[in-house]
Amino acid sequence: MKPFLLIATRSDERAAAEEHASYCTLTGLLPEDLEWRRIESAPLGDVEFSRYSGIILAGSPFTVSEPNDLKSPDELRVERELAELLDRVIGRDFPFLGICYGIGTIGRHQGAKVDRTYGESTQAARISLTAEGLADPLFGELPPEFDAFVGHKEALAEVPPHLAVLASSPGCPVQAFRVGENVYATQFHPELDAGSMSSRVRTYSNHGYFDPAEIDQLIERVEAADVRASHLVLARFIEQYISSSPEPGTARGRVEAAMAQRV
Repeated sequence: MKPFLLIATRSDERAAAEEHASYCTLTGLLPEDLEWRRIESAPLGDVEFSRYSGIILAGSPFTVSEPNDLKSPDELRVERELAELLDRVIGRDFPFLGICYGIGTIGRHQGAKVDRTYGESTQAARISLTAEGLADPLFGELPPEFDAFVGHKEALAEVPPHLAVLASSPGCPVQAFRVGENVYATQFHPELDAGSMSSRVRTYSNHGYFDPAEIDQLIERVEAADVRASHLVLARFIEQYISSSPEPGTARGRVEAAMAQRV
């Protein structure tokens, strides 16, 4: 099968390793099925689409709406490289899933307004599918309402009409969208379960996502949340674009087995 490409930008070694492991666990992919490029410390390099089933852009401590003069040279480089990649992705309508940082990156590339109007503190939020989400081939297999982990300083405040808004929440009107037929983005985190979210809360306790004095209560709420339905976004993306047979033991077989356990 062709692997998927995971593009990551976390400099914290533990957080980066846990993120990659979480994607493997919740997609059913083995590490060799999910090529990992950490571009916070090295250039993205060439991405030859013919080698991959699809691309995932993971979340990040980077912030799209931050003024450029407050961004590091590496963050500005990452933004340039991702913009160039998205030129090609959107032009070819190549399978792509952007998560949290990804929704801001794709949104800005497509002319959306990204600012701090609809930032959300770290929590499990109730997500609702829109009419377009219910009709979408990927999102339409999720429950009409489900809980998912969020925690972001910025979000899409305005979207151009060519973006199909697929999901929303009371605190954030754009929780997911689609560009064309195969390019998706979520504001929420479908790659996190209670354990990985609790670890991330500890790692980023002083990064402005929540009051550090409330970390114990926050972790208690995280561990009590049921976000299994949100994981279907990842499993469905992999299942929809994977290029292999559905035999047990193959990547598709592992994905289908993982999907069966989500809800």
